Amino acid sequence: MNRYSTIILAAVFVIAASVNALAQQASTASSAQSASSTQSASPAQTANPMSAELKQMYTNVKNNHIKMAEKMPEEHYGFKATADIRSFGQLVAHVADAQARTCSAVNGEQKAVDAGSKTTKADLVAALKESYAICDKAFDSLTDAKASEMVSMGQRQRSKLGMLAGMVSHSNEEYGYMAVYMRLKSIVPPSSEGR
Repeated sequence: MNRYSTIILAAVFVIAASVNALAQQASTASSAQSASSTQSASPAQTANPMSAELKQMYTNVKNNHIKMAEKMPEEHYGFKATADIRSFGQLVAHVADAQARTCSAVNGEQKAVDAGSKTTKADLVAALKESYAICDKAFDSLTDAKASEMVSMGQRQRSKLGMLAGMVSHSNEEYGYMAVYMRLKSIVPPSSEGR
């Protein structure tokens, strides 16, 4: 994913938060007017709308990736759609390593799952799950107030929101590639099950 995609994604979150804040103000004003005539309680608003929405997207990608890695038979982990691209197993490893690197930076630690050195389905699924455990910690600690905190990754500095949004975007992109591998093997990807 390039820098402009990340900037656009971050801008969408800022716009969504602004729209939410305006809607909340309008709702508060409307509630104040109607509160005098009725005593009904209004639904609670989330305290962290931007980080909550990003976490929801992350959770969807996480569930699909884990189900996909578990569903693909081991004999297809070496499958490549064409000779010059990664195999399905290599894509699982790529996602796991990229996520662990990004989320451990957000967590303020350097942690690797070394999935690129693994070849069996069991080892790759375990590495993918471990990378998601590292990311769970990053997302659980994210609030809208902490979203703009800067994090170093190599020589680059990015906001926590930008890093995690970029990670979700990258993981979702890789899921799309991997879904094609499954379709080529006549296997329905998890996100299309039941349709």
